[in-house]
Amino acid sequence: MDIYEELLEKFQNLVEKEGLEKEEIAVDIKSLTPTESIGNPKRKDFPLLTGKEAMVEANFKGAKGQAFTLSRSTYQGRLNDVLNLDLSNNYNKAIFLSTLNAVLKYLGLIDHTVHCKDEEPETCAFEISRYMEEHFQDKKIVLIGYQPAILEALTNVSVELRILDLNPINIGEYRYGVLVEDGEKDFEEITQWGDVFLVTGSTLANGSIVNFLNLKQPVIFYGNTIAGAAYLLHLPRLCFKAS
Repeated sequence: MDIYEELLEKFQNLVEKEGLEKEEIAVDIKSLTPTESIGNPKRKDFPLLTGKEAMVEANFKGAKGQAFTLSRSTYQGRLNDVLNLDLSNNYNKAIFLSTLNAVLKYLGLIDHTVHCKDEEPETCAFEISRYMEEHFQDKKIVLIGYQPAILEALTNVSVELRILDLNPINIGEYRYGVLVEDGEKDFEEITQWGDVFLVTGSTLANGSIVNFLNLKQPVIFYGNTIAGAAYLLHLPRLCFKAS
């Protein structure tokens, strides 16, 4: 069973347990503009602002859940329709994950499902770096995914820091004094080097999360995309300022 099959099974069981499958409840999903997603932060190199990523938002009975995606999505249907989506493509993954987050938030099982805005990403990055410093002092940290605020914050707490990304615009460039390495070509070597991996939850949306589920080193996910999956699969997650 792959991670999406496991997630779908656990989600279906929860929906049945709560009796939600019997209700005619619409799930509304829309793609957000950059301002709707992250507000107006001073830092302008967030992927959400550069157009390299987008955010979709599901609304389930007033509870909102979001997910990063490279495929903008607009969708309206019943919860049972979402549970029957083909999760082999990223478009449907974004719909499913945002719905999962919205439903679990509605049930009061998770929080921090709506991305932080304005200067909150900076505060969150500081909190994440402080957590890493407290729990993994003197460890070699690998950041997965170019998140500029987190990267810069980590440079202040770790002298042994590397970053992997899949965006060719970033690969081979120095960002905040750290070389951005290729998330595919350099993956095997860097997994031998690192002591702890701080991984963007959007790996769940593009399928690359499978590369990090069986590492021997500690793996900690960050962000709102993976909120519901982290709860159902018991994965550690950091997300301090999302709502």
